Amino acid sequence: MQISHLPLRKFVAPEFIIGEHALSKCADYVAVFGAKKVLLVTDPGLVQAGWVSKVEQHLKEQHIPFERFDAVSPNPRDTEVKDGALLYRRMGCDMIIAIGGGSPIDCAKGIGIVVSNGGSILDYEGVDKIERPIPPLLCIPTTAGTGADISQFAIILDSARKVKIAIISKGIVPDISLIDPLCTATMDPELTAATGMDALTHAFEAYVSNASSPVTDMHALQAIEYLSEYLPGAYQHPLDISYRSGVMLGSLFAGLAFSNASLGIVHAMAHALGGLLDLPHGLCNALILEHSVAYNFSSCPERYRTIAEKILKKSLASESDETVRNLLQSYLETLRHKLNLGDKIEIAAVDEQTLVQLARVALRDPCVVTNPRTPKEEEIQALYAKIL
Repeated sequence: MQISHLPLRKFVAPEFIIGEHALSKCADYVAVFGAKKVLLVTDPGLVQAGWVSKVEQHLKEQHIPFERFDAVSPNPRDTEVKDGALLYRRMGCDMIIAIGGGSPIDCAKGIGIVVSNGGSILDYEGVDKIERPIPPLLCIPTTAGTGADISQFAIILDSARKVKIAIISKGIVPDISLIDPLCTATMDPELTAATGMDALTHAFEAYVSNASSPVTDMHALQAIEYLSEYLPGAYQHPLDISYRSGVMLGSLFAGLAFSNASLGIVHAMAHALGGLLDLPHGLCNALILEHSVAYNFSSCPERYRTIAEKILKKSLASESDETVRNLLQSYLETLRHKLNLGDKIEIAAVDEQTLVQLARVALRDPCVVTNPRTPKEEEIQALYAKIL
């Protein structure tokens, strides 16, 4: 392999422990940080699933005091960050454990930002706006998809504007992530499908990003290989930990890729849908992804060809660009149907004014900057019309 040009890139990642029963190490790592009192950030579903009580039991066994904040919504709101920060300060906490999918983890990052830097979480929208380090943050992901537990991204809903803001800073990369595939076994099939497709979208968008690098490429392609192989099995056999482990590894690799190469129009559009219409993030990604392939393909055909070869496990050197594009779109459509994800989002009809508003919000999302093709407002509207 010959490398003719190596652009300057940075790569950040937390320490992570991966494997069955990684969750059981949580109290040991709290002790390493010397924390006196921990704030547990989670959501009601994770409390019901039993994972929060397991963490609490480990903390009790080592006599580590804690407070629980479990009022986190599926699209975490600025008001929830504020409430969590108030509880953190009032109870004298000095460390945060986030238990859950992307929503509790992003909310935990937001709480950390506010308690260390003050003000409102909305003050930190954008890139590298955080001046002071956040408190120690330990993450225990319970979904295999979001990558929030290892990324330098946090997505928070501005509840007044109904816009999801992106906060990007190495200052919010967690200190450690305990990646335990057993924790994903309580996900229902719908959530398994949605979060798995979120991870696959991370890998696709990171690989075609104009900020990609050899390091992120390696992780993105590995993620695509694992997710295409193991996600259908995890959906069909939810208690089979071998499938769950494969998807968890795929999610990890995808997270390492997108955290450092960023994303593209799929996530920009999904963020707008989540903010304005409060729609599920993973489902939005799943429906937009194949249309983004058609839209972006001409800007980086060789990149998509490599993705298709990784998925189909064969050389496509003799195939035309059109054939490769069609193969890739057909694969994504077939995968979606295997996961029982429809062709459109089932909501009331969206009028033209809403499409315009969605497109304008999406175009202001930082993920658009690294998309391989620069979109126009009417093009984004047309993509939205395909799924709404």
